[in-house]
Amino acid sequence: MNIVDRAAFDREAARVLRTGGHLAVFDVIAASGDPLHFPVPWAKGPEASFLMTEDQMHGVLTEQGFRSVSWINTTQAGIDWFAQRQKQQVQQSAPPAFGLHLAMGPGFGEMTANLARNLREGRAALVQAIYERA
Repeated sequence: MNIVDRAAFDREAARVLRTGGHLAVFDVIAASGDPLHFPVPWAKGPEASFLMTEDQMHGVLTEQGFRSVSWINTTQAGIDWFAQRQKQQVQQSAPPAFGLHLAMGPGFGEMTANLARNLREGRAALVQAIYERA
């Protein structure tokens, strides 16, 4: 999640979840430390991007009373999905009538291309995690 104060967000999640409750996360995280290529779907430039690393995310969540139950790196699945979408787009003569491109606006193609590039180059990663409120 692209949230300026992720600790406050996670603190609030910990406050409202009962002991034993679960927090499920699917998120883009910073991976290599190399700067991202912009724009991306969550930010037009680095001043508006607040991705955490795996260690930072885990640290913030454990500080707020969560215990890691599952952590799965789904980056390769994301890379494969983008490659498949690119093949489908080449085969289509026009964009679909409905889709996320309508909500994201005219820069959507560049944003998704940069996200795919960031994943391929190891600048960003996709994770699926489950944490339990201790």
